[in-house]
Amino acid sequence: MTRCGRAAEGQTVLPRTYTEPTVAQITPLSASVGAATVSTSKAERLRGFIALTKPRIIELLLITTVPTMFVARRGVPSGWLILATLVGGTLSAGGANATNMVIDRDIDAVMKRTSKRPLVTGTVQPVEALVFAVALEAAAFAIFAAFVNVLSAVLALAAALFYVFVYSIGLKRRSKQNIVIGGAAGAVPVLVGWTAVTDHLAWAPVVLFALIVIWTPSHFWALAVKYREDYERAEVPMLPVVEQFEKVALQIIGYSVALVVVSFVFGWVAHMGPVYWAAALVAGILYLIDAVRLKFEGGSPKAAMRLFGYSITYVTVVFVAMAVDVVVRYH
Repeated sequence: MTRCGRAAEGQTVLPRTYTEPTVAQITPLSASVGAATVSTSKAERLRGFIALTKPRIIELLLITTVPTMFVARRGVPSGWLILATLVGGTLSAGGANATNMVIDRDIDAVMKRTSKRPLVTGTVQPVEALVFAVALEAAAFAIFAAFVNVLSAVLALAAALFYVFVYSIGLKRRSKQNIVIGGAAGAVPVLVGWTAVTDHLAWAPVVLFALIVIWTPSHFWALAVKYREDYERAEVPMLPVVEQFEKVALQIIGYSVALVVVSFVFGWVAHMGPVYWAAALVAGILYLIDAVRLKFEGGSPKAAMRLFGYSITYVTVVFVAMAVDVVVRYH
């Protein structure tokens, strides 16, 4: 029995020393991880605040937003609209990510992969980070409302609130399905991209939303297979921590199959052309191959990171293909 324990079939085992996050964790005034005063330069502080926003995650969110705008427009959207949507989306996601770091700073201090984050090192203080996050969210809402539309502003804010309260506080430390449900927050940018152009929702963006939700588990579970000991040490019940690898591998394959199916459903609902269909087919087959290889290679770190890395490539290829397909057919 590990410190996190092993779950019986269909049962989540909570960490033995689990403590639910409290308001004090979100808005600490003293005695917190990384709260010791450290001497840092202005440049280091600036880098710390930028790191709070998790720029690499934001990049992936924006990759899904812009091509969705092309599909919604059936052509090339206004450059100013794209810019306003990207700025608003960046600020909103950055604010949510910064709040997540405030909540998770105790976990980050334990995990080797995250031990250099600014709240752990003391480059930025928790209260500063929280104020920064709220300011980003306020600015994002204002930009969306002023330069895009109110529906997009509401959707972006709802995604941030869901990520913070449902995933970071509600699910991450207590459920092995944390990322399955929490992944909905990362799928909202496709809805924002669509409504930025049309000011209403339709079946096509809803299917794209489902595609990202279904993509998320295999993406993050592959990472958790690689860093299983890290998550176990931090007592976060990610599926690879609380379940046997064989079960995890089968679920990853199942979600990968569902991902490919949903990508085809989108092609049908959105009336996509040959460029999209070819990309979705080839990229989907390669995704399934990497998912199966992870199982047959016994969850080796190399196989896990291969799938994790390719999962990012998959999203990039499929969404770029959407935009190219639209441009080729309508211009």
